[in-house]
Amino acid sequence: MYHPTSRVLTLLELLQSQAQIGGPELAERLEVDRRTIRRYIEQLQELGIPVEGERGRYGAYRLRPGYKLPPLMFSNDEAIVLMLGLLLAKQAGVDSAERMVEGSLAKLLRVMPPDLRERAEALQMALMISGSTPQVGAVDQRVIAQLSLAIHRGQQVQLRYKTPARDPIASPRLTERVLDPYGLVLHSRRWYAVGYCHLRQDLRSFRLDRVQSCQLLSSTFTQPQNFNALRFLEQSLAQVTGQYEVEVLIQGSLEEIRQRLPYTLGDLQETEEAGIRLRGSVHCLRWFTCVMLEMGFPWQVVHPQELWREVEQLHHRLGQMLACSRVSSVEGY
Repeated sequence: MYHPTSRVLTLLELLQSQAQIGGPELAERLEVDRRTIRRYIEQLQELGIPVEGERGRYGAYRLRPGYKLPPLMFSNDEAIVLMLGLLLAKQAGVDSAERMVEGSLAKLLRVMPPDLRERAEALQMALMISGSTPQVGAVDQRVIAQLSLAIHRGQQVQLRYKTPARDPIASPRLTERVLDPYGLVLHSRRWYAVGYCHLRQDLRSFRLDRVQSCQLLSSTFTQPQNFNALRFLEQSLAQVTGQYEVEVLIQGSLEEIRQRLPYTLGDLQETEEAGIRLRGSVHCLRWFTCVMLEMGFPWQVVHPQELWREVEQLHHRLGQMLACSRVSSVEGY
């Protein structure tokens, strides 16, 4: 249930977020009648907030253009969500994020009332996050900001990009590229930009920790309709050649299997008799076996033989564990 004060603050937020908004829509959003909306508007005006309205059955309201609003106000729950978001931001792999997060947390805690501060400090001490991103792959936050702005405006960017050499002894190659950025993706704790590369004249994905500089250009582009940057990246990563070429047959529906397996494993194809065929390449057969077992559908190995041996070894180890569990249960009884 809304408290009347909460409704008034919500009304103010709606007026801030839109050029103007109609009385009927406000009434629907706040779950009150239009007469109550008019009363809330009068309360804001009494507080010195210049809300202007158009008379009539379908009149609209707006804040006076150019009016500078007072500092932001958050509810207790909103403040905790902000706190949680800042703590998670440390794991995003952005350069200097930890320092910026600590400063933001200190400011947030300083203005909290004692009871809310206690909840926030408890969250900060209790929360443990696994799999933090190593600082060696950190991304300059200015690169993320420039690319986000370019995507929003439809502007091209000039990238200075460091490509690792295939020979581990050789030095990385630096290239200058003009990119039409279509999207940013945070995937497996790495940042990527996806778009059309004019140097390669094709769609490409770029790891942002390898971007040395990013400059906005005056030239613009039009993004293709219905382009999914995440799907393109996952499909691109699936084509990266691993140490082992694998092929398995899975019993289940194609749609359900797609929902349970990562796209990076490889291509899924329906067959007339054998079920769903998965072809891909992986670097670790044990990891692949565990992912397939976690999927939950019956499957069988087509090749390689090393994958068969990995499955047999895992089956043998599970059998030993079950046998030990039975012995322990009997002795305990």
